Amino acid sequence: MNSEKLEMNETLFGRKVKKIFDDITFSDSEDCDLKRDNANINGNTAMGAMLQYGSNTAKEYYLSSGMVSHMAAFLHTHGWIHIHDLDFYGWTTTCTQIELRKLFKGGFNTGHGHLREPRSIGSYAALAAIAIQSNQNDQHGGQSIIDFDYAMGDGVKLTYERYLKEAGELGLEPERQKEWAMQKTTRDTYQAMEGLIHNLNTMHSRAGAQVPFSSLNYGMDKSWSGRLAVQQLLLATEAGLGNGETPIFPIQIYRVKEGVNFDPGDPNYDLFQLAMRVSAKRLFPNFSFLDAPFNLAYYKPGHPETEVGYMGCRTRVMGNICGDEVAPGRGNLSFTSINLPRLAIESDGDTERFFYLLGELLKEVMEQLLGRYKIQCGRKVKNFPFLMGEGVWMGSESLGPEDTLESVLKNGTLSIGFIGLAETLKCLTGKHHGESEESQKLGLAIVSFIREFCDHASEELGLNVTCLATPAESLSGRFVKMDREQYGVIEGVTDRDYYTNSFHVPVYFPITAARKIDLEAPYHALTNAGHISYVELDGDTARNPEAFEAVIRYMKERGIGYGSINHPVDRDPECGFNGIIGDVCPCCGRREHRTVTERIPRIKFEEKGTASE
Repeated sequence: MNSEKLEMNETLFGRKVKKIFDDITFSDSEDCDLKRDNANINGNTAMGAMLQYGSNTAKEYYLSSGMVSHMAAFLHTHGWIHIHDLDFYGWTTTCTQIELRKLFKGGFNTGHGHLREPRSIGSYAALAAIAIQSNQNDQHGGQSIIDFDYAMGDGVKLTYERYLKEAGELGLEPERQKEWAMQKTTRDTYQAMEGLIHNLNTMHSRAGAQVPFSSLNYGMDKSWSGRLAVQQLLLATEAGLGNGETPIFPIQIYRVKEGVNFDPGDPNYDLFQLAMRVSAKRLFPNFSFLDAPFNLAYYKPGHPETEVGYMGCRTRVMGNICGDEVAPGRGNLSFTSINLPRLAIESDGDTERFFYLLGELLKEVMEQLLGRYKIQCGRKVKNFPFLMGEGVWMGSESLGPEDTLESVLKNGTLSIGFIGLAETLKCLTGKHHGESEESQKLGLAIVSFIREFCDHASEELGLNVTCLATPAESLSGRFVKMDREQYGVIEGVTDRDYYTNSFHVPVYFPITAARKIDLEAPYHALTNAGHISYVELDGDTARNPEAFEAVIRYMKERGIGYGSINHPVDRDPECGFNGIIGDVCPCCGRREHRTVTERIPRIKFEEKGTASE
């Protein structure tokens, strides 16, 4: 590059940076897309603004410096693809499935001091929060605990044994000793779970401006101690935060499995019932289904490491062409999403041309992911002091501080995502998959095409390349805004403020809950990098547990891998109470000026598996 062109590029970069700083400095989050890019950061605070300064200038740097190839930068900038977490391009991986039992053995170091191996349920819960917080500082994505019930069960046992010893020292009768120890242990466990929830909704990572994106997987441990931990976690979740608010973190995922918790007589059936009761009130837990064929294929009874886990956002990492097909110590390395509606618009109704353009774009995305992977592999253990230095990532315990990461990162995944399948089908056929069986067939063909490309790339490259049903967040608005500016308003495609998330049937379309599940279930089998299906229920679901359970059971029956039921949540703007509010706020007793906020539009699910508006 000659000096004149270099100077021009640097000037352009400087202008872009100034505009970024101006937008962040002088705009509220409601008016600034940059401040809303990460919903987990409050862009109106000083620390949030500082993070956004760094985040958005880093994106411009990577796009203009050559670290992102010229073609990939063009495709991202012009809305053909979206490179997720672009601000961390030169440094981190996305997420990890953390195994607490391995981490806790012998204690661990956060970088500011060594923490001893925990010896009580209170310490187990506190160190779980610290582990999530510490790992969040090494990655740009979320942290998922993969063995929560098993790990917390160990802490419960230690606490019970201590109290049992104390009971003996007090001279209590043998039967009374057990009763006394269990009462004390149950109390401590509840307090520990309550503390964990409060910590994960208040403790900060990344310079104090962001609570960690945390997820817990549980439900399979049949031991009395693991069951007690789950029971008390659910009860603490049901109670809510200090003013009765619904806790958003941790995102809880209850694993559902025949023979463990699904049917009456299963050892954990009572906990499944409790999980549904709590979810009907507090939105969490969500539910994952280990009997879905693509999850069951990995499951080995008695081997918790083979129980598929999910990130709260939907990410799933299990298959492994490079090593053991287990959940712990693995995660996504990076992912990039394709603007499917753009390809459909450009194809002008010609499906053959659409598939040609999709194939070409998949090749470009693969090249971009490999370029980013090469950068990640060149990093050293010392760049990830907790993730790699403490052996959280699979195989990293055998590496030294100066070792590079290619030998262990291969166990992670490179994922290709997509957004706006509904609008794509509307553009190609005139109807989305909720309206037409033919459109559903085409939708499955499109996602199958992406999955087959990923599978072929995995075999050819010897890496785990997977297909992701992208969690859209701000991306759904970014793509449609750009496409509307370029192509105008197209009915059913660019005439709303967002593209529909991944393969979902549009939320505005009137459809029964059962039909929505039927249509979306086949896509779960194709999207091995992660997926989720939502059903929206009207009214106070806590008063209609039969309908709530009917939805969960139907999800399992139809082969859903990961599902969630959303329902209205009211919020009192003065006391902060979250929940169903009738005429009177149950927290502060106010009657007037109540403000109600709903998460998304609602659908009623009736008793026999049908729904109506």
